[in-house]
Amino acid sequence: MDAGVIWDLIILNPMINIMVVLTKYLFSNLGLAIIVLTVIIRAAMYPLSRRQLLSSKKMQELQPKLAEIQKKYAKDRQKLAKEQMALYKEAGVSPTGCLLPMIIQMPVWIALYQSITCVLATSPEALLNLSRHLYTSWSLVFDQVPLNSQFLWLDLGTPDKYILLPILVGATMWIQQKMTTPNYANPQQQSQSQMMLWMMPLLFAFMSLSFNSGLALYWLTSNIISIVMQYFISGWGPLATMFKKQTVTKPPVKTISGTGQTSQKKDVVPLKKPTTEKGKRPWMFWK
Repeated sequence: MDAGVIWDLIILNPMINIMVVLTKYLFSNLGLAIIVLTVIIRAAMYPLSRRQLLSSKKMQELQPKLAEIQKKYAKDRQKLAKEQMALYKEAGVSPTGCLLPMIIQMPVWIALYQSITCVLATSPEALLNLSRHLYTSWSLVFDQVPLNSQFLWLDLGTPDKYILLPILVGATMWIQQKMTTPNYANPQQQSQSQMMLWMMPLLFAFMSLSFNSGLALYWLTSNIISIVMQYFISGWGPLATMFKKQTVTKPPVKTISGTGQTSQKKDVVPLKKPTTEKGKRPWMFWK
């Protein structure tokens, strides 16, 4: 049995059939089926996602200690790396721990892309290919094909021609990244962090312009779920600092009695006492 058959049997075929069944019970709306399927997938991956978010939170808390270590062992790279790994081990975090859920989701994205492309079959050849993936024991799945691809302003089988969905995908991913990206004391690490903060949202926005809208709808829904989860686990994180207003202290307001008018109290500069022509104070003439 080759890899393609195993892929279809374990991942692709179940996803296609679940998507068709969800579409039937969600008012024959494929867009709603994709959203509900996304919620199911994220719920199944919640333990990994929670681990990722907690790891990001701990990394933010470790930044002051990491800054001290980097300052102390700036000239000894080997000792610096050893102390950093010891700190990570003590805190129970891994610098690459945040990448694991994304890597695991990659097969899901590929399968979802193939599923949406497959269920939106319109030509006789595409319908024949779809029938090979449907479970013959489920008679209700054959009653739903071909599926309606319209959802709001989108044609789920093609990219969004109004570019609104790619913008939403990029914006929500940037918010999600900002909430989990720590502020590094090391300028090099901070520069790399800022590059990733912008590179990933731009990459997914660009892919949303090229792939079908059904996959972009999955990304958008997944990003919103991640934002909500991150907020309830560790709050807004570094994103909160962007909305803090700088408090400006104003001078106290004093009411002038009898007039009802107000005036601001200003700093009063004391006047110098008058001096005589010889530079002596008047009460010091006796000297």
